[in-house]
Amino acid sequence: MFRRLLPLVATLAICASAAAQYPDRPVKLIVPYAPGGSADIVARMISDEWGKTLGRPVVIENRGGAGGNVGVDAVAKAAPDGYTIGLQTVSLAINPALFSHMPYDTLKDLAPISMVASSQHVLVVNNEVPAKSVKELVDLAKREPGKLSYASAGPGSTFHMAAELFKSVAGVDIAHIPYRGGGPALIDTIGGQVQLCFPVLSAARGQVEAGKVRALGVTGRKRSPLMPDVPTIAEAGLPDYAFETWFMVFAPAGTPAPVIDKLNSTLGKVLAAPTMMDRMTREGFDAIPSSPSEARARLQTEMPQWAQLIKKSGITMQ
Repeated sequence: MFRRLLPLVATLAICASAAAQYPDRPVKLIVPYAPGGSADIVARMISDEWGKTLGRPVVIENRGGAGGNVGVDAVAKAAPDGYTIGLQTVSLAINPALFSHMPYDTLKDLAPISMVASSQHVLVVNNEVPAKSVKELVDLAKREPGKLSYASAGPGSTFHMAAELFKSVAGVDIAHIPYRGGGPALIDTIGGQVQLCFPVLSAARGQVEAGKVRALGVTGRKRSPLMPDVPTIAEAGLPDYAFETWFMVFAPAGTPAPVIDKLNSTLGKVLAAPTMMDRMTREGFDAIPSSPSEARARLQTEMPQWAQLIKKSGITMQ
């Protein structure tokens, strides 16, 4: 029996030694989208300071495709040594129900490290839409089911999910018009080709301030300092509505606990710094550091909620 345990003890000793020396080279942070999107912005906000705190650079690699699944799968299949990690949005909880074929199992193949940040979207309408409030918009949609349309950044995008949740909570029928990105969706809302959309608040702020679209409500649980005069959608008439895009970092399953703990503690220090918190606020984000177990619990709670909404809405992706 003792002889059988020797290889295991030796392996554990090697892993403990490697974890103690971690990191001894740069850490690759895979962002599963093209540069310029919200996930990429968050990754670039934290990467320099995180690298300084870790003692080795955190190098971003953008690897887009399949709603983020390509990049996340690359992390899931990487060596579990802490040198390849990922950052994904709330799509980490949405995609398992949205895609008929997933290349990885979210809960089995990934090891959450920490929550990073959250951001709000905002419900905006074209200026020709007569509704001046969320309640008036809901009443209008109920009087004319299917006549109004909303733009999204594409099927399965956070724009799309924010709108489908709105439709479900409000009990309204509004047609979905998917676009190839958030920019074109907002442009056509301004132009009147569609009546409304749910863009990321920070991206829509300039258009709202310029009077090109009208903001009826922000999607989060509290008002945004970027638009303090705009109520939450819950305040404005739908008390059961709340939607935020969150961002989480994770490693491949099997990554040693000491490595996960070091990544978590160093990121926590970065996110707690007043300069980082101020910077995130100016960009429309809230820093939300967490423990690995809290991040996993977030996934376990939200995955079935999104599965229920997606099934109800009849949304499918190949």
